Amino acid sequence: MMAITGWQAARDEALRRIRARDWPPGSRIPDEADLAAEWGVARATVNRALRDLADAGYLDRRRKGGTRVPVTPVRMATFAISIIRHDIEARGQVPGYRLLSDRIAPVPEALHAQLGAGAMRHVVALHTADGAPYCLEDRWLAPRIAEGIRFDTLSANEWLVGNVSFAEGTLAFHAIAADDALVRALACAPGAALLALDRETRDLAPITWVRLVYAPGYRMETGL
Repeated sequence: MMAITGWQAARDEALRRIRARDWPPGSRIPDEADLAAEWGVARATVNRALRDLADAGYLDRRRKGGTRVPVTPVRMATFAISIIRHDIEARGQVPGYRLLSDRIAPVPEALHAQLGAGAMRHVVALHTADGAPYCLEDRWLAPRIAEGIRFDTLSANEWLVGNVSFAEGTLAFHAIAADDALVRALACAPGAALLALDRETRDLAPITWVRLVYAPGYRMETGL
């Protein structure tokens, strides 16, 4: 009997078997009850592990059809919401932060579909790396969130990651041309192509919508 403790260990062993082709593509894997007996864990532990692998695209689970290893797996890409200061430090640079504005303002019409009409807290801040512009954070924030919290020295990005959970969200990457405001903020040439990341998070209601615009030369990497 294998020494499996917890669903994460069960997941790791199942993933090892998939990668080693002990469970080859197209094959049906053992039933949950059999794996639970083999690994000495509860069936619920096995179920949790296999669901996690199915969510990540490693397994195909069908009611009454068992669980199989896909012949052509579709992997799910996931993105963690990072703290910009940590990203800069990871590059071996010194992070800096400057709040540019923080006010209650009407939500732009272009964001009504995501945030609704009305007013929200609009926070704009500049993140720097070794003193040079790195990222412009342009954020709309529900007034009920971070009430009384000041973002003079701590960014809304960092505060939200550490203090607010969300149920769902959207993420979009696109290129934008530098207008006059971006030229001033990011010290780039007019019309320069810049990477923008638009992210919305919500629980029962919108929490925040943010556009992060990065200075020229920024490169984003993530795992698959």
